[in-house]
Parts: sequence; C-alpha cells; structure tokens
Amino acid sequence: MPATIYYDNDADLSLLKNKTIAILGYGSQGHAHAQNLRDSGCKVIVGQRPGSRNYDLAKNDGFEPVSVAEATKAGDLINILLPDEVQGDIYREQIRDNLSPGNILMCSHGFNVHFGQVVAPEGVELLLVAPKGPGHLVRSEFEAGGGVPCLIALGDGASDATRQLGLAYAKGIGGTRGGVIETTFAEETETDLFGEQVVLCGGVSELVKAGFDTLVDAGYQPEMAYFECMHELKLIVDLLYQGGLNYMRYSISNTAEYGDYTRGPRIVTDETRAEMKKILAEIQNGEFAREWILENKANAPAFKARRRRERSHMVERVGKQLRSLMSWIDDKDV
Repeated sequence: MPATIYYDNDADLSLLKNKTIAILGYGSQGHAHAQNLRDSGCKVIVGQRPGSRNYDLAKNDGFEPVSVAEATKAGDLINILLPDEVQGDIYREQIRDNLSPGNILMCSHGFNVHFGQVVAPEGVELLLVAPKGPGHLVRSEFEAGGGVPCLIALGDGASDATRQLGLAYAKGIGGTRGGVIETTFAEETETDLFGEQVVLCGGVSELVKAGFDTLVDAGYQPEMAYFECMHELKLIVDLLYQGGLNYMRYSISNTAEYGDYTRGPRIVTDETRAEMKKILAEIQNGEFAREWILENKANAPAFKARRRRERSHMVERVGKQLRSLMSWIDDKDV
C-alpha cells in the first residue's frame, strides 16, 4: 500500500494562530524548529537551561528562553527536542506534571515514547513531526525557500484535529514543501535506529575506516587512502541524492560500475545481511534501547571512551590536515 504523503495544500498554518508552541531544547533540531516557526508567524517559547551554550544561542537568535517547566506550562503544543538520553528523566522531573488536558505533547524522534520513557498523562495527545535531516539543513532549506521532508505520526487514540495541527506544524518548519509521510511511532523509531546503525552512521563509518586501514596497511600513502575512502564519498552520495543508484552508476566509469556489481556483494555478504537482521531484532525487542538507557544511567563510560578512541583514528588526523588546505571546505572541528 503506498504511503500517504501531505504537501502545502494539505496543511492549514492558521490552525496554529492562537497556539503557543513550546520548543524544549535549543540544540540541532530545536534551533531550526523555533526559528522556522517564528518566521512562519507562529508564537514560540523556548525552554532551555540557563548557563548552557544553547541558552546563549537562543538569546542571540532573539528568543527569551525560560526553564523547561515554565515553557511546558505556557505551551499548547510542547515539542521535546532534547537529546534522547536525557528526555526520560527531564520528562518525569520537569514536564509531565506541568502538562494540562488539551495539550499536545510532541517529539521529533519516537525513541522515548516507543520504549516507554515518556508516557503522556490523561487528556494529552501524542504527536510526532520528524524532519528527515539534521537541524541545520531544516533551517537552511527553509531560508532558501525549500524544505526537508518530514514524517508525521499520532499516538494511540489521537484525533484527526491533532493530525491537522501536526501538518500545520510541519508546514511551519517547511516540511510540507518537501512532503510529509504518515507513519507510526514504532515505524519511525525502529527504521531510524536501523538506518543510523547499519547504513548511515555505523555502516558507513566502519566501511570508511576499514578501507582506509586496508590501503595504509598495504603501504599506500595515508593521504591517498583518505581521498579514495573518505573525501570522494561525498561525490558519490551527491549522485545518489540526485538520482539514486542508477544515476550514480550512469555517472561513473564503466570500470567503476563493473567493480560495483561484482565486488560490492563480496563486501556486503550473506553474513553481513544476517547481522543486519540481528541488529533490527535488537531494536524491535528493545534490547538496544535498554542498553543505551543503562549506559547513560552509568554516565556513559563506554560511550565516552569509544568516542575518545575514534577521534584519534588516523583517518581523522589525515583528513583534518588535508581539509585545512582546501579553502572551499568549511572544516568543522569538534
């Protein structure tokens, strides 16, 4: 069955005219949603902890941030855009008891709702509006007159009126310009985690490092390995973005295309596909969620240690040096 997709003409921004939208968290998604909604004529209040970098950023962008609790009390639509790992505790401590019947509790990733860390009180309906891109892209596409496609999902028992408010919200951040696909909290959460772990982040990161290490271990110059296994990845991804696998294969050489067909399946093998299914099962049965929640309850020691090790990998050191020589690249240091 084809997906239901909504566009600009399906959404009525005026439904938000007399509503206050509370954006909780002024990070990657929060800053984009708050500014786009304000530019669309919506009343926005930002909840952000004083003394934080994002608090100062919100002030610089013309907002007057208040506490999460105050923003929740003031909001009609309350969107929790805090990091997944802190949402559960902050929800229980600062949000839940400040909600009122008739409020709509929102999120842009269903992790905490789907895995039971956020449970809406009686009389509060759940709504998800999730842009399929990072916040800086949600903002820049909006400013350029475009929009990042979004997903929309309703909590159990939510009304069509909530769906219409969700579509209006999506229009306010530019999502209906690119299209808004109706889904469920479970589907959004599980496919998002799977995509991150298996392809977009985990899969790509390990493939880049493995290719780089293989060339360096074989005696090739690290700079050559970087260009082949990291730098040129953007060229391929841009082709995929424009026209899918067919356009990418049309654009590369016949030699590269032949290598794609004949060698790719030797990298992504039946064993790899079996591991993908195992990872999906761990997401579906809640094993990954429990692991990540417990990791953060212990102050994330394994996560932080792995982050430190990964940042010192040779591909990162070589890449930083090479990017510094390319004036057209806005090199990001973290």
